[in-house]
Amino acid sequence: MNLPNKLSLLRIILIPFTLLFMLPINIYGWQPEGWNNFISNYGMIVAAVIFIVASLTDFFDGQIARRQNLVTNLGKFLDPLADKVLVISVLLGFLALGRVNAWCVMLIVFRDFMISGIRLVAAAKGEVMAAKMIGKVKTFVQMVAIIYLLFEPLLFRITGQTTVYPLPVCAITVIGDVLFFLCVILTVVSGLDYLFKNLDLFKESK
Repeated sequence: MNLPNKLSLLRIILIPFTLLFMLPINIYGWQPEGWNNFISNYGMIVAAVIFIVASLTDFFDGQIARRQNLVTNLGKFLDPLADKVLVISVLLGFLALGRVNAWCVMLIVFRDFMISGIRLVAAAKGEVMAAKMIGKVKTFVQMVAIIYLLFEPLLFRITGQTTVYPLPVCAITVIGDVLFFLCVILTVVSGLDYLFKNLDLFKESK
């Protein structure tokens, strides 16, 4: 396994650790008080650092693969899988905390499944779908929004406010909401852009 693929695999391995520090433990009513207190006070900060490290592996694995000509079929499978599972897992974590809207998360998940399906159809016909600029912008805004949401509890602590979810409505959460909804809008727009520009893939040859 080459270095880019190891980085993609590392990104997948970091996902459960991100969720571990995002969410308090509650197993049939059993809640480890010390651990959950740590999660409540510092967990999101640790989760944010892990998420940033995971996001950086996404940047470096692609750069290394292209520069050193290490593009492989395994890499083509692992890289997008790691990206989608990382983002969706963290969004589901926020959904469990009551921080994000379920419909918004559903739209993001639906878009990712749709694009994956389009790519499969394109690959079956011997075509390669290159990443589009709007998709890259969507990904950037998505990462910025998630990182901001992860650091929200720290911003609340700095301003002396409560960090218990659901977080109260104030300037801090409004900024987070704006970033997240912008991410959702770009997700929908980029998904429609991919769909409409690749409708020919679904036309049956006569």
